Amino acid sequence: MNALKPQTFYPMTNVIQDYAWGSHTSIEALFDIKNNTGKPQAELWMGAHPNGCSAVTVNGDSVLLSDLINQDKEAFLSKTTADAFGELPYLFKVLAAEKALSIQVHPNKQQAVDGFEKEEKTGIALTAFNRNYKDNNHKPELVYALTDYKAMNGFKDYQEIVSLFSAMQLPTIASYVDDLAQEPNSNGLQRFFKAILSLENETKERAVAELLDYASNSTDELFVLLQDLAIQYPNDVGLFAPLMLNVITLKPGEAMFLSACTPHAYIHGTGLEIMANSDNVLRAGLTPKYMDIDELMSCTEFVSQPLSSLLTQPNTVDGGMSYPIPVNDFKFSVFTATDALTLETNSAEILFAIDSDLTLTHENGESVTIAKGHSVFVPAYAKRYSLTSSGNVARAYN
Repeated sequence: MNALKPQTFYPMTNVIQDYAWGSHTSIEALFDIKNNTGKPQAELWMGAHPNGCSAVTVNGDSVLLSDLINQDKEAFLSKTTADAFGELPYLFKVLAAEKALSIQVHPNKQQAVDGFEKEEKTGIALTAFNRNYKDNNHKPELVYALTDYKAMNGFKDYQEIVSLFSAMQLPTIASYVDDLAQEPNSNGLQRFFKAILSLENETKERAVAELLDYASNSTDELFVLLQDLAIQYPNDVGLFAPLMLNVITLKPGEAMFLSACTPHAYIHGTGLEIMANSDNVLRAGLTPKYMDIDELMSCTEFVSQPLSSLLTQPNTVDGGMSYPIPVNDFKFSVFTATDALTLETNSAEILFAIDSDLTLTHENGESVTIAKGHSVFVPAYAKRYSLTSSGNVARAYN
């Protein structure tokens, strides 16, 4: 590292993705990042992913974060991370959803390895419409709400699903509901889920029409949501998903982990998201994109999750709130109103100023101040630094 004359703190310039479902106003309103293009500001990416790599300032010059790390992976990432992952193992985002994202399932690590190898051997192009596996990695995620954040995550209780569908008495899918009522367990739900997703043509149109007719006569919050989703995604089998999946609204400061093999979808709101460095997605509705139902079924665990179990409860660690993560790819903490708080690092870190400026200071005399809505990369070789901010600061590391 001596030959590189490294600095300790690297201010970042981050890519904003303009996906169609994104908000035009939220990122500008929260972080004063002007939306001069008028396009949606859907996701602000912080990391070294090739589809939206951050740039860092090195001695006044702009350098891709991936290029910086590749100069000396052991120094920037730590030897442990470099040996285990060979790259920055996480992608950190601000996600601002005005419209609902597709219902998704992410494969576990072994499924990703097997699926990627199979598609490589088959010769399906990485950019092909019907490509499921873009890489050989899993994609666990954690979302931390900055505004009210509505999402779906995990299956409801089996009997609750039966009750909801039975009460509607929709003729087109009545036989499927009867079968689930006879077997309200993982096997029964698997068959029911596949039957719903496999609805096609006139049968699908008739089933969705019956669902929306029922919803239009209800003031229940769940059916109001269905009507809103139907405007965004007309005649989509994903409209049945809120009757099968837990619907939850995170309050600002609440967080939720999204496990592999679990159906989920973000519906509306702005939050921070941290995930393993992967782009593997199997879709289950609310999308015009490719849906491989057989592959989706093989990668989905049909277990119910109590709504009360979805929130991730933080622990106080190093003067901040640390959110337990059951994987090694990333960790996530939030600090509030800190004054020269000493932090030690054994990995590459990204700190994001949520609602106020942050200042980092190192014992070598280097200091940097980052405005809210912006971030700074801290390499593993920093070892120790101090953090000062009058507001909230998010820390991504591993």
